Amino acid sequence: MGFNWDVIVEYLPFFWKGTLLTIALSLAGIVFGTIIGLFIGLGKMQSNKWLALPFVWYINFFRGTPLFVQILLIHFGVVPYFIDETNPIAAAIIALSLNAAAYIAEIFRAGIQSIDKGQMEASRSLGMTHVQAMRYVILPQAIKRMIPPLGNEFVVLIKESSIAAIIATPEIMYWSRAMNGQYYIVWEPYLMAAFIYLILTLSLSAVLNRIERRLTTG
Repeated sequence: MGFNWDVIVEYLPFFWKGTLLTIALSLAGIVFGTIIGLFIGLGKMQSNKWLALPFVWYINFFRGTPLFVQILLIHFGVVPYFIDETNPIAAAIIALSLNAAAYIAEIFRAGIQSIDKGQMEASRSLGMTHVQAMRYVILPQAIKRMIPPLGNEFVVLIKESSIAAIIATPEIMYWSRAMNGQYYIVWEPYLMAAFIYLILTLSLSAVLNRIERRLTTG
């Protein structure tokens, strides 16, 4: 069976829109996930175990359950609860952000704990508060070490955004399934989706490798 290029050309505008939405979903997920993840990571590091417990269970839940299930719960349960109707794009952003936050929280925790404790003690001896020491001394050093795992999480998020197609979010996989449903073909839609994801992840990996090299030489 030959490869039908005419169908690919027909769906190119839709794949372009889907690619832009995939990038937007991934960016939103990594931005909101980083903000939430920092808060969760710092919460888990509290010395009081009871205060840290909610943050520990947050991480356990979102890392221990499938993203597929989380998207369905948020799409059919959480979003309609607040706005009386569902919204696939909003549900996808929320699910990706909350899921990424659990992994990013552990990245922040590991990065912060990798900094020698003497740094905090020296900062406090200079008259800094704990918050000031974290902001001006610990976090700037830790962030350099966190760039590679954060980049890997972004790459993973781009691929995981494909699950949002199940709730009719019009990203790359949504249009691949639409092509498959319209023409009953397999190779064209799914190879096209694989090619786009490959370009996105390879491009992002190249950018991240360059940033990592600059940070290392710096």
